[in-house]
This record gives sequence, structure tokens and C-alpha cells, in this order.
Amino acid sequence: MAAGTASATPGGRPPLGAARRRWGEDVIRALLFLAAMLSILTTIGIVVALAVETFGEFFADPIVQGKGADGATSIGGYLNGIADFVFGTDWSPNIRPLSFGVLPLVAGTLLTTVIALIVAVPLGLGAAIYLSEYADPRVRKVLKPILELLAGVPTIVFGYFALTFVTPVILQAIFGQEDVGSFNALSGGLVMGFMVLPTVASVSEDALSAVPGALREGAYGLGASKLKVSTRIVVPAALSGIVAAFVLGISRAIGETMIVLLASGAQPNLTFNPLEAVETMTAFIGQQATGDIPVDSVRYKTIFAVGALLFLMTFVMNAISIRFVRRYREVYE
Repeated sequence: MAAGTASATPGGRPPLGAARRRWGEDVIRALLFLAAMLSILTTIGIVVALAVETFGEFFADPIVQGKGADGATSIGGYLNGIADFVFGTDWSPNIRPLSFGVLPLVAGTLLTTVIALIVAVPLGLGAAIYLSEYADPRVRKVLKPILELLAGVPTIVFGYFALTFVTPVILQAIFGQEDVGSFNALSGGLVMGFMVLPTVASVSEDALSAVPGALREGAYGLGASKLKVSTRIVVPAALSGIVAAFVLGISRAIGETMIVLLASGAQPNLTFNPLEAVETMTAFIGQQATGDIPVDSVRYKTIFAVGALLFLMTFVMNAISIRFVRRYREVYE
């Protein structure tokens, strides 16, 4: 037998491993690898930029540390380390006496986010259960795109809606103009909840629809009602996907800027009263990041410091949620 045919299979076909690789597949593989690396490098670049400006500039600034030009510490330094920045209760980076306690911004961010979740989670999950378990297929085809249209509304439109309608027409009519000002956390949180609602509903509905029909049929065969099947069988089976939807909603609520900037105000109050004006971390960044701000000024450096803390908060939250999703993920064959 000739040497060239020694490795041929009995049927005369060349072995599978001997097939010549196509150069187009290598190009596609390289492009996909570059796309994956681009997202990783972008994240690394963001982390490096925030870290350099925060720890190399903000915390080392003589003004922030309360030091004079000669390096001598002045009476009552403005900031004595990261702990003072994170747990300080007075935020006044532009007006003397300067103060860099970011806790009022964190409290305002958490307050508006909690209000948004109180609106988005039950309504979004309820809408997802209805679309997945109760709605007729023809009704689902109409309702789901309409619900997802809310995600396409510009956030500044939501902000003006909260400022010009929700606060003066609804909230001030309920609580009175004396108790509710033009800017308040409740208005921004409520409207932000409706902005987040399509994300929660759409992702949750996808997770519920992915549950195998055999689970539903088995429950119906045991005599379970529609409500019990939906709430005790389908929802627990899709828990990991529902949690992922909640995490996406939380991340979007924490990172929202225009709604809280227009509706919640710009007063860094350390309060959990939803009827008072507050300032969130994103609202501060959006308000300060103007074109006329000096690059080496304290105002410029505080933007990166607040942004780094916001990035760390969302990173920790996502890491915890990913661990939760992986632990309770259900795999069906």
C-alpha cells in the first residue's frame, strides 16, 4: 500500500483529524477572542483610571488632607484616610469649610434605589408571571413589546415627568405642599421604579418561560391549582433567573443619573425620609462633571473618588449575586 494512503480509513475516506483547517475559521476565532479581551481590557482600564485619580490624586491632595503649602497639617484636617471619606456624615466639597464625608450621598443612593425596587420588583415579577403562565399567546405578543417600550424612553423624560407631574400633582396632593417640596427622594424613586420595571419583567419572564413544561404537567397531575403551580413550582424553579433580573434592576437603579438629578434634588442630606430632598452619587457626578471644571481642582478629583466608591459598591453587589445564582441554579435536560 502506498505511503500516501496508509492513514486512510477502511472506506477510503481520510481520517477526521486530517481535514485541512480553514483559515477563515481561525480569523473568526481570533476576532471573537479580541472581542472578549476588549471587554476585559475596558474593565481593567476603568479600574486603573479610577484608582489612579482616587488614591494617587484625591487622597494625596494637600487641601483634602488639610495641609498647607509647606506640608504642615492645619487645624482640623478635612480628611484623615478612607474611613473618614466612607463614614463621614458631612459632604461639602465646594464650600468652605470643606468636608468629604460621602455617607450622605450613599444614603441618598440607597434610599432612591430601595424605593425603586419596592415598585419594580413586585410589579415586574407579577407582570412576568402573568405573561408566562396566564396570558394567551396572542396577548403575550402584544403586551410584552408594549411593556418593553418603557425601556426605550429617555431617562431625562422620566425625570421631567417626576418633576412636573408626580411631585406637584400626586405627592403634594397626598402629603401636602408643606411636607413635600419640589425635590424629594420619593418622586425620583417611584419614577425610577417604572423605568427599571421593563428590565425586571422581561428577564424574569424569559426565566419563567424556560422552565420545562413537564414540571407544570406533573403539578397539575397531582391536583395543584394554577396559582400554586405558578408560585410554588415555576417561580422556585426559575429563581436564579429571577435573581439575575433583580440584580440588573438594582444595577440600573444605582447607576441612574438624570431622574434623580432632576427629581430628587442636589442636597446631600443624611436622611431616610423619602419626602426630603437628597443627592445621590450619580447625581453629584452628573452635576459636577461640567466642561468648565479645572482638571487639577478638588471638585475634579472628588468626581473620581465618588465614582470609585460607586464602582466598588456595584462590583461587590454583582459578585454576591453571581455567587447566589450559581449556587441555586437549576439545570434541566
